[in-house]
Amino acid sequence: MNVVKKLCESIREYKKNAILTPIYVSLEVVVDTTIPYVMKYLLECFPSDGSPIDVGLVLLYGLILVALAVVALLFGALAGEQCAIASAGFMNNLRSDMFERIQSFSFKNVDKFSNASLITRMTTDAGFVYSAFMQIIRTAVRAPLVLIFAVVMSIIIGGPLSVIYVVIIPVLAGALLGIFMMADKYFKSVFKKYDQLNNVVEENIRGMRVVKSNVSEDVEIQKFKSTSDDIYKTFVKAESRVVLSGPVMQLLVYVSIMLIFYFGSKTIIGSNGTGLSTSDLSVLVTYAVQVLMSLMMLSFVFIQTVIAKEPAQRIYEVLTEEPDIVNKEVTVNEVKDGSIDFTNVSFKYSLDAELASLSGIDLHIKSGEVIGILGSTGSSKTTLVQLIPRLYDVTEGSLKVGGVEVSDYDIKTLRGAVSMVLQKNVLFSGTVRQNLLWGKPDATDEEMMRALEISESKEFILKMGGLDANIEQEGSNLSGGQRQRLCIARAIIGQPKILIMDDSTSAVDVKTDSNIRAAFGKFM
Repeated sequence: MNVVKKLCESIREYKKNAILTPIYVSLEVVVDTTIPYVMKYLLECFPSDGSPIDVGLVLLYGLILVALAVVALLFGALAGEQCAIASAGFMNNLRSDMFERIQSFSFKNVDKFSNASLITRMTTDAGFVYSAFMQIIRTAVRAPLVLIFAVVMSIIIGGPLSVIYVVIIPVLAGALLGIFMMADKYFKSVFKKYDQLNNVVEENIRGMRVVKSNVSEDVEIQKFKSTSDDIYKTFVKAESRVVLSGPVMQLLVYVSIMLIFYFGSKTIIGSNGTGLSTSDLSVLVTYAVQVLMSLMMLSFVFIQTVIAKEPAQRIYEVLTEEPDIVNKEVTVNEVKDGSIDFTNVSFKYSLDAELASLSGIDLHIKSGEVIGILGSTGSSKTTLVQLIPRLYDVTEGSLKVGGVEVSDYDIKTLRGAVSMVLQKNVLFSGTVRQNLLWGKPDATDEEMMRALEISESKEFILKMGGLDANIEQEGSNLSGGQRQRLCIARAIIGQPKILIMDDSTSAVDVKTDSNIRAAFGKFM
């Protein structure tokens, strides 16, 4: 119930459309189930004993039927329009809510889910929930109402014959419930396999150059095929249970129609048409078909709901995940200087970990100082500097920036005063200008060109076309050294209080590295 309540919060401005949909559907059902009843009187206008036909009555009932059909069509169209608006709007809000929530996550929160899983939840999972929502506000309203109205009208017309429904419907409901319970466990596991599939795709695309340089295409194809086949086999197991609902449902409904024909015919013959007329029997069969259709729709809704159950739970986990790093109620909104003080700092990526990544760190850096941190690969150099902008929180000890505990700062204020240039840099698709504006949203062209000059990027950027030159996703149209230099320009353009360079010139030649260092000396 908590899952449904949380997901329904994403309906918001489309609540009116979501309410109007079942209202229009209900009106459509009332009209649809009235049509066979009017048809009964139209059939009675053609007496079987050869009496004259009342043409006036035939025309009257014919016009009523046409009018009812037009009204049903109108309500159906309105219901479809409102359903489309509500369901598409709901999915749009749901994905926006998830993306906004993810933006508030710390690295620890993201690590908990993994990148591939978060992508799956925002795309595949959201798609299944969208389909289920669309069916719930329309089909899940229409099918039970048709079932109820058809059975009630059958009772009014057929009397004792309606007992057939009393027996058949509970048996059918029990059979469907058992089938869907068998399929549920397979649907639960299949979405975790989607995470694995997305992870394989993401790794392959990101590492395309490595794959091709090592001639490992066949290995990657086999890895993808293995994961995809696993999803296929799980879905087959789930769907093989679900498809049983169709034959079971049709068998029971056709049995009910046969019973109606059998007992109805006996009643007509036994009472000489006084207990039940042929027109009554014809209408009863029509209502039996409506019952069949409503049960088919219900089974489809059940399938969609069963499939969407696990995706809804996975989306709920994202929406209710509490960010590991949040602002205090009262925060400091100014970083006075770039001094950094580690006092007996220890850090673990997981509180359950036996060994700490950092332990007993005491390091005091004055504002304006240039400090080099050396260590072998895996000695937690990057971990150390990630604590400064509070990408992770220290496990023990005290970490101050500008004389204030980092946890006391407003997160945006702190991170706005700290710029990091990593060894593995990330550029976004767009222009050079758009990438530089990440460092300072109101930067002028002069400031951007100055940053490019300091980072030794100006020359190749001008050759590309200047600030409006196109940068492809992850900077794939640039060399490793060019990406690093452009990221340095982005980092320094905002003149941060603290600038962290994490092996950020590893892909740059010695001469360019020397020029950057010389320019940095003047810049600082």
